[in-house]
This record gives sequence, structure tokens and C-alpha cells, in this order.
Amino acid sequence: MNYINKEIPDFKLEAYQKGELKEVSKSDLLGKWSVIFFYPADFSFVCPTELSDLQDSYKDFQAANAEIYSVSVDSQFSHMSWAETTDTIGKIEYPMLSDQKHQLTDFFNILDEESGQAYRGVFIVNPEGIIKSYTINAMGIGRNAQEILRTLQAAQFVAENGDKVCPANWHPGEKTLKPGADLVGKI
Repeated sequence: MNYINKEIPDFKLEAYQKGELKEVSKSDLLGKWSVIFFYPADFSFVCPTELSDLQDSYKDFQAANAEIYSVSVDSQFSHMSWAETTDTIGKIEYPMLSDQKHQLTDFFNILDEESGQAYRGVFIVNPEGIIKSYTINAMGIGRNAQEILRTLQAAQFVAENGDKVCPANWHPGEKTLKPGADLVGKI
């Protein structure tokens, strides 16, 4: 299924964030850009490297009016225990969502039935709840927070400047393109 320009579903998930248990729903995502970041499991191997990488760039995501929501099928209590016992995870400031009932995992169709874990999916959602970018990786392939941030910034640029597009490796402030006959065969 293609998720581009699809609206995220209504959901209500338990979460852990900075020492507190809370609830996160679709309404919490509306009004700002969101990065929904699925990972396979707490207390694992590649996952803490990715979550730490996101935390290292968290202020950049916030400066871009975006919130990160990490998601696994582990419980919010597992997230809490992982944060309390692991320095790498203990520094995370963004919400860690528990999708034990597979509300989002099933919608995005990223559950590996054999392991019972979510694949490594990243979904960039605009302030209206519409998916503008996504990638899904196999379990052993870690992701790069700076590339996710760059993709978010490109999605934001295109949303604000619909007549212009971002070329490969574009970063804010760099030259963009305005599609038209004058560019055909000249790029």
C-alpha cells in the first residue's frame, strides 16, 4: 500500500516520556510536523543507537516545528525500565509510544509476523495528519537522524513553496528547482 497523502488513523497509545507515563493520541500530532519512528524492540542492539542518534538531533527537529514519536510494540513500562537502566535511553526526551494493540503497526502494515516486532519504519506527517514521506527498513538496517531531518525539511519546503522542488541531497538554504519546460534536458 502507498501511504503518501494518506491520513493517519485515530489512535490512543500509552507512552513514556522523561520519567512520566502519559497517553498520546492523533490529536497530539496535529498542528505540527511529526516523525513517527518505529523500532523493533526495547533492550535490543541497533535500536538504542538509532534512538540515541535521534536524541542527539532532537533540538534540530524541535527547531523545525516537529516532534519525534518513537514506537515499538513493547509496553510503556518496558520503555520506562529501559530508560531507567540504560544511560543511552535515559537521555531521551521525546515520547516513546507503546503499540501493544498494534493500532499504528497494523495501519502501516509493518509488523513482522514471525518475530512479532515492527520493522524500522519512519513516517513524516504534516500538521494536518497527512503522510508526506516514509521509509521502511529490514530489522538489521539502522537509520540516520540527519537524513530523516533533511527529508522533513524538504517536505516542509515543498509544503510552503508548492511550485518548487528539492533536488537530491538538498539542505535548507540551497538551490531548489522550479519544474517547467525550460529545465527539460538541462539538468
